Amino acid sequence: MKVKGKKLGLSAKVFIGFVLGVSAGLIFGEKVLAIQFIGDLFLSLIKMITVPLVFFSIIGGITNITDMDRLKRIGGKVLFVYLLTTAISGFIGLAVGHLLQPGYGFTLESAANTAYKAKEMPSITATLLSMIPSNIFDSLVKGSMMPIIVFCGFVGVAMTALGDKVKHVHAIVNECSEIMYKITAIVMDFSPYGVGALMACTTGKYGVKVFGPLGKFIFADYLNSVVIVLVMYSFMLKIWGKVSFTSFMKKILPLWAMTASTTSSSASLPVTMNIADKEFKIDEELYGFSLPLGATVNMNAAAAFYAITVVFASQIYGIPLTIYQEIITVILTTLLSVGSPGIPGGGIVMTIMLLNTMGLPVDVAALIAGIYKIVDIAHTTINVTGDMVGTICVARGEGLINDGYTAVDQTAVALEKN
Repeated sequence: MKVKGKKLGLSAKVFIGFVLGVSAGLIFGEKVLAIQFIGDLFLSLIKMITVPLVFFSIIGGITNITDMDRLKRIGGKVLFVYLLTTAISGFIGLAVGHLLQPGYGFTLESAANTAYKAKEMPSITATLLSMIPSNIFDSLVKGSMMPIIVFCGFVGVAMTALGDKVKHVHAIVNECSEIMYKITAIVMDFSPYGVGALMACTTGKYGVKVFGPLGKFIFADYLNSVVIVLVMYSFMLKIWGKVSFTSFMKKILPLWAMTASTTSSSASLPVTMNIADKEFKIDEELYGFSLPLGATVNMNAAAAFYAITVVFASQIYGIPLTIYQEIITVILTTLLSVGSPGIPGGGIVMTIMLLNTMGLPVDVAALIAGIYKIVDIAHTTINVTGDMVGTICVARGEGLINDGYTAVDQTAVALEKN
């Protein structure tokens, strides 16, 4: 496929597949589910490469930072940015919930026969312990990303400390990383078809009927995402990242097509890493571990969703929230976002836990479960965007971005700001 004598790039093909998929879903409705197997095949390919890609890229990224003090500084900055943006997102969710008041005037007739059962909220210690693998091979088989990342972190730090004593292992890790990048490129060639099929089936299954009784809640949740991008992310890019917001959006849009179709930060990781490398010119030693880490712990939109769900439930049942309860909500949403299970519908499980902990009825979870796929599209998209924004900001501060930033770029950013 060529346009004006030039071959279309993968990003353009993915976007075209996205648009065609949505159009096919709207036109053919549920009949389009016949091509579901194409989307399922693509997801299987993505799952096939995700764990080994994360394993070798994190170890390789850490070991490429040979200065231990610098490693500590960069790792600390990445974690700080992720936790800070997640907490701010929680406050944004509360603010949007109070502004739009999606729960007022809402009835729960459709959730009268809910079968959801409240579950005990895991303690902070339990959450922390769950991040440590008791059996790394079991974590690798199950695809439990947080334990894998923690183990890779230990391996990477140990290899950095040992230096030349493990130079052969270091070489093997880098070579394995290259192999995974090549396999990823092969799988990504299939992505336009996979994205198209997934979006066609999602649109065909839900259509516009989903924007019924819960339309105001869906709108409020999507508004969370808009505020996070236009306010928090744009501010970070201008002040710390020194990247034009319009330029950033042009480069990140192909990633949005992937996240919207897969609704998985981990599944979108190969595309995220490719954009960090090719489009933003970030050094692999940073994005090799910051992006896999972000795909697991940096859930900005999820934090905003949890917060607005608490407000939604409190408004439905007429239970006012105190300032203390709202602060606790932000703390809990931050911890939940970090410890969310990487399973389908994991957000609903965590929502039930949060509502139960806050002393609110969990019946609303039954309603939200029905439309969770729709809101999760926005969640995943904003989560991975936050990973990229955080990585850019840290990269700029550490001199690990090679985009040729000059005075001309500074003027462009200043003009855009005005």
